[in-house]
Amino acid sequence: MARPRKPLLSRERIVEAAGALVDAEGLAAVSTRRLAAELGVSGPSLYNHFRTKDEILEAVADAVSAQVDLSMFGASDGRDWRTALHDWAVSYRAALADHPHLVPVLAVGPGRRPAGLRIADAVFGAMVRAGWPPAQATHIGALMRYFITGSALGSFARGFVDDATAYDPAEYPHLGQAHLLAERQRQVDQGAFETGLRALLDGLSLQHERYASATGPGRGTRPGPGPGSAPPGATLRPVPKRP
Repeated sequence: MARPRKPLLSRERIVEAAGALVDAEGLAAVSTRRLAAELGVSGPSLYNHFRTKDEILEAVADAVSAQVDLSMFGASDGRDWRTALHDWAVSYRAALADHPHLVPVLAVGPGRRPAGLRIADAVFGAMVRAGWPPAQATHIGALMRYFITGSALGSFARGFVDDATAYDPAEYPHLGQAHLLAERQRQVDQGAFETGLRALLDGLSLQHERYASATGPGRGTRPGPGPGSAPPGATLRPVPKRP
């Protein structure tokens, strides 16, 4: 009678197991010994696929980046640049919210991670096609990453204890309802993210109008350093001017 075969070890199985471990227990829980035990293999067998634990965590982080929707930046999508940035930011934050322990790894930047680099390329290319100077397109990509990863690093609402006696009205006259924040975490944190995102996009829209006025029809965009050149193809529609 043939012995049952163990599933072959693969990069995908290692990344899946490491991701589940990070989600459950945090980054510190990951070690090659622990992963080998979870997968039912010997520790050295992991090194046939990854050289170090850090490489495994990079692969897990890239798998999370691959969950971010980039369809709004496609040449045939039709969304204006502001709507595209908004929808991408919402998708990006949702991916991070599902894997909060990985946010510190992702916040460092894409490094050599393919999915992370595709995000950077898509955002930069879309902003340049929409008329932003390359230098400013770079700044927008950085600004959005700071805001999105920062919003996912922690919870404002969870930072307040749910004990009403902690907020003495004599000392904190405006925090009489602060003990209710923790139980309304999702509502508070999501509302803060949307408020901040709208404020950012409002400010960027005003800047974009100034760039459009300065360059004028057919005059192109101002030159400036950026991480790459604008890709060919259809231009994202500009945001319609407000009356």
